[in-house]
Amino acid sequence: MADRLTAGSPPPPSPPATTPMRRRATALPVRVAGLLLRRALLMAALLGLVFATVELLPGDAATATSVRGESAADLARRRELLGLDRPVLERLWDWMTGLPTGDLGTSARGEPVAALLGGPLPNTLLLGGIALLLTTVLSVALGCWAASRPGGVLDRAVSGTATALLALPEFVIAVALVLVLSLWAGWLPAVTITGADGGLASWQMLILPVLALTIPQTGWNTRIVRAALADEARAPHVEAAVLDGLSPYRVLTRHLLPGALPAITAGLATSTGMLLGGAVVVETIFNHPGVGSVLAGAVGDRDSPVVAAIIALTGAVITGVLLLADLVRDVATGGDAVAGGGG
Repeated sequence: MADRLTAGSPPPPSPPATTPMRRRATALPVRVAGLLLRRALLMAALLGLVFATVELLPGDAATATSVRGESAADLARRRELLGLDRPVLERLWDWMTGLPTGDLGTSARGEPVAALLGGPLPNTLLLGGIALLLTTVLSVALGCWAASRPGGVLDRAVSGTATALLALPEFVIAVALVLVLSLWAGWLPAVTITGADGGLASWQMLILPVLALTIPQTGWNTRIVRAALADEARAPHVEAAVLDGLSPYRVLTRHLLPGALPAITAGLATSTGMLLGGAVVVETIFNHPGVGSVLAGAVGDRDSPVVAAIIALTGAVITGVLLLADLVRDVATGGDAVAGGGG
């Protein structure tokens, strides 16, 4: 081999070097696309289950929305208009093929589902968004506060209180808040009153519903933050920072929190689904003009398109938040989070 190369011949070309950062940047869109595809398939299966579940309920949309005195012929015509004479899989397929164009179908009472949800859905998203923001601030603050004195009285008090709060369902907290802050103290309104435009008559009517959603999720996420900080505190680079004499604040902000961020983000992303699910119950208790009342009415009407539309829209929001959490974890862990499926 050596005698084949002359002294003046150039060496063979080497393949271009690809840095790990460039490989990650190239593979990230592929991983995100695969993740979205898996969640889209999961959502399709869930929507099929929703249609089947509503179909198994006693009665149908034609009977549930009928008026007194309608004859059997009238009900038959209504069933034909609503497409109830067709197989459920055919109706599901027709509804799902309209989703890419923004067509959510028509309700059993003849109203476009998109118009039906146009007002209530933003109210629910506002309620859940404020609750998620408060949950993030409170849980991170309490978790860091408890981690600053590991094993101390403060740590035990915060951890014990968080455990008690996460065990309480939203409706129990909502009833307690109404009893204490509204009926006894008279500080806040017990129910939501809407104005002529369909919006809230006062911003104060958001306080009790937001608190009812925030309190249990703050307990859940405080424990996650505390556990993530405790795990990160055992890392060699954190121990080295402490031995170097860095201030506790600098150790927390520069070493502990960045390493604990993937676990904290995953916990908050999971809370998004819990907040939107709990909002349905809380809205019913406080008469909040969100999708809770629409969903309850749709189940009563056996209205599959409305129920499926609510599931699809809230599922899209949750998927977006989970994807954002996966991307944060992907950056923090060097590209393994999204590849592994994320939260």
